[in-house]
Amino acid sequence: MRLTEELEAVQQIARDFTRRELVPLEESVIRREVERGFDKVPLIEPEREQQLTAAVRELGLWGIEVPEELGGAGLGLQAKAVALEEVNYSITPYRLPPESPNISYLDAVATSSQKQRYLEPLCRGDMTSALALTEPDAGADAAGIRTTAVKDGSEWVINGSKLWISWADTVDFFIVIAVTDQEKRSRGGMTAFLVDRDAPGLDISAPIPTMGEQRPFGLFFDNVRVADDAVLGEIGNAFPPLTNRLGVRRVEIGARCTGQAQRMIDMMCSYSLERHTFGAPLADRQSVQNMIADSVMELHAVRLMVHDAATALDAGERDIRLEASSVKVQATEMLSRVVDRAMQVHGAMGYSKELPIEYVYRNSRVLRILEGPSEIHRGQVAKLSIKRRASR
Repeated sequence: MRLTEELEAVQQIARDFTRRELVPLEESVIRREVERGFDKVPLIEPEREQQLTAAVRELGLWGIEVPEELGGAGLGLQAKAVALEEVNYSITPYRLPPESPNISYLDAVATSSQKQRYLEPLCRGDMTSALALTEPDAGADAAGIRTTAVKDGSEWVINGSKLWISWADTVDFFIVIAVTDQEKRSRGGMTAFLVDRDAPGLDISAPIPTMGEQRPFGLFFDNVRVADDAVLGEIGNAFPPLTNRLGVRRVEIGARCTGQAQRMIDMMCSYSLERHTFGAPLADRQSVQNMIADSVMELHAVRLMVHDAATALDAGERDIRLEASSVKVQATEMLSRVVDRAMQVHGAMGYSKELPIEYVYRNSRVLRILEGPSEIHRGQVAKLSIKRRASR
C-alpha cells in the first residue's frame, strides 16, 4: 500500500531502530526465555529496556499517536500501526510506548482531574496502566463478570477477582470493570473504576507461566475502597467507550502480526535461495513458491485491513467493532499460517532455537486466544453485519 511521506518517514525511523537495536537482542531473548522457566525474569534486561525507551524518545517515536495537546506527535493510530509493524519485525518483546488503548479510553471519558492525575502522566511515561476486565469465569464473555462495586456513602467497595492481567506487577494503576447493578449487568450495569496498584485490599498473584512470552497475573479485590472520583465515565456505562479501547488494541495486534509475518516471509525467501536439494535451490520448487506466494498475498490483505481500521478511528469513527474484530481474526490466523509455512520451508532448522521461527510459532497460537478467540470475533462480525444490513 502507498503511505504518505510523513508515514514513510515514521516507517523508516522505526525500521532502522528495529534493525539496529532490537534484532541484535533476539539471541538473548530466546536464551532468557528458556532459562527463566517458572521464575519471574524479564526477557529484556531492565537497564537495556530503559536504553531502548530513551532511544525511542530521541528518535521521535514516543507517543506518535498521542494528541498534541497531551504532548504527543498527534499523527494518529495509523502512524502507530506503521511503527508497530516495523518494531514487531523483531521478536524482541519491546512494547512501543506509551499505552495507546488506555490513553484512548481515558481521553474519551476521563474528567479533567482524572486526566491530570492519570492521563497526562501516562502520556509522559511517568505512569503505566493495565485493563482489568477478564475473570476466571468471564473471558471473552464479559457479561459473566462477577467482580462487584457497591456504593457506600461517598465511596465504592470493590470485591472479586480478575485473571490473565498482563504487567499487573509493574503498572501504577488499573482500569477495573465491575458490576454495579446486578439486574442490568452488561446492559447498563457495569462501571469502570480507576484503582491504584497499591490500593489497600488489592493483592496480585504470582506470575502465571504460559506458552507465550507474557506472564499474566491474577488480581484479588477484598473490600477495596475507592472514592466517587475513581469512577471512569458514566456509572453503568462502561462498555460503549470500552469497545473502541478494545478496538485500538486489536488494531495493534494486527500490526504486530503483519510485522512478524513479514519477517517470516523474508526468511523464507532468503532460505529458499540458499538451501539446495537434489541439485536445485528450494526457490525453484513450485510447492515452496506457492507457500511464499500465499503468504505474501495474505499479508497484503491483512495489512490493508489494519490500515483501514486505524484510519477509521483517526477519522473519528465511534464504533469500529466490526472492523476491529475482522482484523483480530484475519491477522492472527494469517500469522499462524505464514509461520507454519516458514517452519516447513526451513525444515529441522525451523523448529530449532537457532532461529526465531519457533518463538513466533508459539506466540502466534497465543494471539488467536488473547483479546478474544477467533470464534467470538467471527460471531461478532456476523451479528454486526446483519444489524447494519437491517438498519439500511
